[in-house]
Amino acid sequence: MSSLAQQPEHSPEPAFPIPAGVFAETVTKVTHYTDSLFAFRITRPQSFRFRSGEFVMIGLPNAAKPVYRAYSIASPAWDEELEFFSIKVPNGPLTEHLQKIQPGHTILIRKKPTGTLVNDALIPGKRLWMFSTGTGIAPFASLIRDPETYDKFEEVILTHTCREVTELKYGQDLIKEIKDDPLVGELIEGRLRYYCTTTREEYPFMGRITDLMKSGKLFEDLGVDPINLEVDRGMICGSMAMLNETKEILESFGLEEGARSKPASFVIERAFVG
Repeated sequence: MSSLAQQPEHSPEPAFPIPAGVFAETVTKVTHYTDSLFAFRITRPQSFRFRSGEFVMIGLPNAAKPVYRAYSIASPAWDEELEFFSIKVPNGPLTEHLQKIQPGHTILIRKKPTGTLVNDALIPGKRLWMFSTGTGIAPFASLIRDPETYDKFEEVILTHTCREVTELKYGQDLIKEIKDDPLVGELIEGRLRYYCTTTREEYPFMGRITDLMKSGKLFEDLGVDPINLEVDRGMICGSMAMLNETKEILESFGLEEGARSKPASFVIERAFVG
């Protein structure tokens, strides 16, 4: 006998049977940052194991055959809940409905997480660069809260580029909160750096991250040497154009793309682009 998703009163979606082979979890918190961005947290199944930086397929119990989409898990592997950061897409098969969720609603998650943005996909180095645009910051929100990252790298630099200033708030709040984190708060002191830019709205630091890398302004602003193979490793998550251009730049610095099965000096997450 199949279980039904228990939706609160005034739920935007009807209850449907929970499909076999998925977890049905409860929304615990929803935060709307802008008209196009929101984050939410859900309960974590006891048996659900993942590595910081991985993604999972999530859906809603609003149809006989639910639509699933890949979402990076923004919370670290040790967290008791699961956190996600999402865009709101008008008429999007999933996000049109997902953006209406409230605490108490049910979220479906498939049981097998995966992804390339994991620490073991990189060969040892001293400094780790995390290049992100938009909601591409999500896997790095997980990784910068994982002690393993600081075991493997002496310095971590997170870059985040958005169009508007308000779109940076998720990352800015995260950096503030992590300083008081009992598990990694002391680890990040003097070792985690955050560099955010906008491409449209006026802000102290502006420009596409790839342009700032090419011009050298990124390195000047941070007071670090340009990327080199002996020291630096990279992870990239963003739009297809950003992925391709950042990849070319890292390769021009002598870095080589790797994968979980073949670790190298940088990795890319391509699960979120068409």
